[in-house]
Amino acid sequence: MLELVDFGKSYDGVNAIQNVSFNVNEDEYLTLLGPSGSGKTVLLRLIAGLDRPDTGRIILNGQDITTMPTHLRGIGFVQQKYALFPHMSVRQNISFGLINHHSSPIRDEKKVNYLCDEMLDIVGLSGLADRGVGQISGGQKQRVSLARTLVTKPKLCLLDEPLGALDANLRERMTVELRDIRTTLGVSFIHVTGNEDEALGMGDRMIVLDKGCVIQIEEPNKLFAMPASVKVARHVNSYNILSGSTENNSFVFADYKLPMAAYAKSAAFYVVGIDKVTIEKVGSVKRKAKDITSFEAKFVDAEFMGSRVVYQFELADGQIFEVERHLSRETPVDYKAGEVRCLSWKAADVLAFASDGGLINENAKIRGTV
Repeated sequence: MLELVDFGKSYDGVNAIQNVSFNVNEDEYLTLLGPSGSGKTVLLRLIAGLDRPDTGRIILNGQDITTMPTHLRGIGFVQQKYALFPHMSVRQNISFGLINHHSSPIRDEKKVNYLCDEMLDIVGLSGLADRGVGQISGGQKQRVSLARTLVTKPKLCLLDEPLGALDANLRERMTVELRDIRTTLGVSFIHVTGNEDEALGMGDRMIVLDKGCVIQIEEPNKLFAMPASVKVARHVNSYNILSGSTENNSFVFADYKLPMAAYAKSAAFYVVGIDKVTIEKVGSVKRKAKDITSFEAKFVDAEFMGSRVVYQFELADGQIFEVERHLSRETPVDYKAGEVRCLSWKAADVLAFASDGGLINENAKIRGTV
């Protein structure tokens, strides 16, 4: 459907986007994860035609639209801050694009109302058509913004951090509703976010963007389980990343010496998921050296995250090591500050990365780099 080929854009000599290439399939929800300043919004503006790339091409359904004006592309854009007309009602906001369409405006009031009511029903806002936008909530405003874009039946819809202004509970509900709305209409979405849970939970595929470069494209579950580089692991934000070196099939950092698989003898980064670690009393871990890895660490604090608790432990070098517990599976435990506990995990759950940041697989091949 959509193909980006070697996209590049710079401002005042500074690269915002570099050699970005990927495709969007028909009827696909694609999420794009990246921190502030990674080039996410720039990329959306280039796709929408609001800016021109310095290099590269964009192909939509076989047609090169690189220089095509924005209003001719058939691409919708939902902005983070809604961009609604404050002096108009909900219905007037949604109908604006229909009435003022550049090539096929709809002037028949009954048809306009029918299409608006249909879209209001899809986004869950039936009965609010005549309200002013100042009389509805933030979540409802986001749905109006989405409805205004989708009612014109775009070929592709771009969403620029659409849930960023919502509170946590509403954001969680909208993640489900956005997927349902997209499925109902069959429109492909590119959803930009800086929230890893949002990106992992919503996309059919997921792109990780760092400093204007695509560093991995993969199905969310595969990307989460096997990040291609240390940078990707950091963006996913669900891993403990230890930096050190290997010595006699052991990974050495600070005062710790951890068993390491033979194929990872060149590892410079030792990575284990925060949900893979067990917290036990000192001296209670019964293990075979090759099966279980463990060390002692000092409890610092716990952070309640709604559906889970993240416990923080301090290592010998002062680094914080995190352990996650989901409340649906376990009851939270209160530890005393400064209490020493034994942290353990299966050796098979460890990911090893080379000095250039690339993942080392069991065949000692590097899958990705920084």
